[in-house]
Amino acid sequence: MKHELNIWVVGGDLRQEKLAQLLAQDGHTVHTYALDQPQGHIPGLTAEASLDRVDKADCVVLPLTITGGDGLLNAPLSPDHQPLTPILDRLSPRQFLCGGRVDQATAELAQERGLTIHDYFAREELAVANAVPTAEGAVQLAMEHLPITIHGSKALVVGFGRVGRLTAQRFQALGARVSVAARKYEQLAWAQAMGFGGEHLAHLKGWLCCYDLIVNTVPARVLGREELEDVRPDCLILDLASKPGGVDLHTAGELGLTVVWALSLPGKVAPVTAGAAIRDTIYNMLREIGM
Repeated sequence: MKHELNIWVVGGDLRQEKLAQLLAQDGHTVHTYALDQPQGHIPGLTAEASLDRVDKADCVVLPLTITGGDGLLNAPLSPDHQPLTPILDRLSPRQFLCGGRVDQATAELAQERGLTIHDYFAREELAVANAVPTAEGAVQLAMEHLPITIHGSKALVVGFGRVGRLTAQRFQALGARVSVAARKYEQLAWAQAMGFGGEHLAHLKGWLCCYDLIVNTVPARVLGREELEDVRPDCLILDLASKPGGVDLHTAGELGLTVVWALSLPGKVAPVTAGAAIRDTIYNMLREIGM
């Protein structure tokens, strides 16, 4: 990778703001657009009011996620609405363009302009890195919302992928009696080998009544009416899954259950760590193309 790059960080939340600061600290020339003014003076970091100089960029970093599905750039720190199309119009195929969770409509907009958006969220190293603050954030939320200690509580983790595995380990380390529900038999085997109770995901109905805490990590509807009717009224449900989530929120509301849908936890509980993980992933991608 070149020692110094001209990098634009366009849109995003605290993760992208921290990302821009870290890139500048690494010696790159960094410009931000549609981000809040960075705190303090950091050499090499400039907040831009327009895209007039974006043609000089070697690398352009779009947020995670790029849009909310409405054609607008995901830019919660900007006071203005930022349509994505005019931004893409200012870019050229020679630039390395990346973003997180590239949806089909956004990819097509880019392709129409000869651009390719490289999805850093699809990278395994970022998924693993993000699992750590997500699991820690789940512990924080449980401590905030449960009327009992985690120690001695009965917890169920639904799903045993990256986030599910780390979440189960964190709660077990704090003294919770943890069980795991998973779809794949090899995941259940691993869960049992690590000291967790286990049950197949298809068999949730009828055995959820004993838990103080249920943590879902599956981004598909796994806790519907039949499952939720078994849940105790004082049980806390944390949904860590991305959209559409795994919990029937309407039914949970009808039943008086407490559900916290905790989207984008890494950016909320550990934006510096999350920004560093994105930076490292982008560096890996740039090295792979010899940039």
